[in-house]
Amino acid sequence: MIMSQAFEHMDEANRLSVWNGYVDWRNRPALRGRHGGMLAASFVLGVEVLENLAFLANASNLVLYLSTKMGFSPSGAANAVTAFMGTAFFLALLGGFLADAFFTTFHIYLVSAAIEFLGLMVLTVQAHEHSTEPWSRVVLFVGLFLVALGVGGIKGSLPPHGAEQFDNETPSGRRQRSFFFNYFIFSLSCGALIAVTVVVWLEDNKGWSYGFGVSTAAILISVPVFLAGSRFYRLKVPSGSPITTLFKVLTAALYAMCKRRRTSSNVVTCHTRNDGDDNESKRNSDGDDEVLGSFLGEVVRARESLPRPLCCTEEQIEDVKIVIKILPIFMSTIMLNCCLAQLSTFSVQQASTMNTKLGSFTVPPAALPVFPVVFTMILAPTYNHFLLPLAQKATKNETGITHLQRIGTGLILSIVAMVVAALVETKRKHVLLACCSSNNSSSYSSSPLPITFLWVAIQYVFLGSADLFTLAGMMEFFFTEAPSTMRSLATSLSWASLAMGYYLSSVLVSAVNFVTGLNQHNPWLSGKNLNQYHLERFYWLMCVLSGINFLHYLFWASRYVYRSNQG
Repeated sequence: MIMSQAFEHMDEANRLSVWNGYVDWRNRPALRGRHGGMLAASFVLGVEVLENLAFLANASNLVLYLSTKMGFSPSGAANAVTAFMGTAFFLALLGGFLADAFFTTFHIYLVSAAIEFLGLMVLTVQAHEHSTEPWSRVVLFVGLFLVALGVGGIKGSLPPHGAEQFDNETPSGRRQRSFFFNYFIFSLSCGALIAVTVVVWLEDNKGWSYGFGVSTAAILISVPVFLAGSRFYRLKVPSGSPITTLFKVLTAALYAMCKRRRTSSNVVTCHTRNDGDDNESKRNSDGDDEVLGSFLGEVVRARESLPRPLCCTEEQIEDVKIVIKILPIFMSTIMLNCCLAQLSTFSVQQASTMNTKLGSFTVPPAALPVFPVVFTMILAPTYNHFLLPLAQKATKNETGITHLQRIGTGLILSIVAMVVAALVETKRKHVLLACCSSNNSSSYSSSPLPITFLWVAIQYVFLGSADLFTLAGMMEFFFTEAPSTMRSLATSLSWASLAMGYYLSSVLVSAVNFVTGLNQHNPWLSGKNLNQYHLERFYWLMCVLSGINFLHYLFWASRYVYRSNQG
């Protein structure tokens, strides 16, 4: 009897020590105290330094490579870079989907790193055998696509892999996870700092093949660093395709609605059903928007009459409600990332026309992002260890300020950044007009203007601050609010927002050129000479659009009800 009770207690202890739904890298049950925690997440932070170094070393300077070495126009180079970065970030959705549905984040990272390594090898060879022939451009874009595919897989798997190391059920676990997201941005900035200083200097002074070679080495080194943490990781077991669940519930709701309308001729039946439906809708809405609750409530009301392939559980229906509710927040962040796209396109080209000397040292224009990077590296730990404790005491909130307040702060900073950008470009144009007559405005096209590039750095600081608040806020918001079966995919929405921002930037440039080029006028953003552009007008347009977007965000954020612990 005593032995039996002892064995029961041992079985219970073993059961309680296991992380339910998690395994280790050898597919054995993950254990509390052995797997997960900040130690496991620290390997992810180290990998992010190397991964972002490899990615941004090329992205930050690629616009100059395309315009000076490959014969692209300024706007053509800008569009190519935004398309490349947009594709890379958009493919994060694929990485997140695969991590949720079929593979663990551990395996997705390893495969994606191998693909990015292959792409960087192709780019290194292309830069070494530099040519402007059509075949060389084909090789260039093949390499860029492979890099984008690898980057997408890494971005879609690495943040949720780190965030899954923390216990969502305890306040300390949630606080550590919040710290992790802030330090993830810090690590991202560390990699960016090396990229826009050391690697950009190599590209400008030693050759582009050196820069691509450093990126190749960085992504190669990241793999053993990642594997070094294998025995500490806890890996979430994939639970099937979240996309399948989403489409099944939506299809079931549409089917039920159409079927209900077809049978609406029976007034008595409909009246009886509607009375019951209204009460059931109230019971199942949980405070959701009435339209959304009514639409998805069709699945609950018609559950027994649905075809077997469309049968859904209440949990699946609630999961889809959550996803639909966070989509307006996601859409509201795209405009901010459209503003961020200017960091690696027109802002770099602006700086290339200005005096980039600091004493006797000449700063490469592509190194301009060093300003927001350094500021972010200072602000991230300051926020974690100083601002956050003060905010927690003032608001009595576990997260200090809510996720949506963080995102909103970033949106406001992006508007300020666009105002600054417009004013700085206006000042640059005034200096240009003072240096040369209107009939000979191209004489200064190849000579630096007597105005320091530090003016452009001001907008970089505001955009860098906006990026810290919004990107970290988005990652934590999407991860914590999303259903557990969709966390990797939901976290990837942060990168998808970046992608759509870059795509929107390309569309805006093309649209602005089309509209302003009507009636034989000169388009604002067309030609080989940036000094002939009306860039300040474009920045004012961005400012107006960002202001309208912020109002749109306020509408949805004020109506949002958190499902996670925010107090």
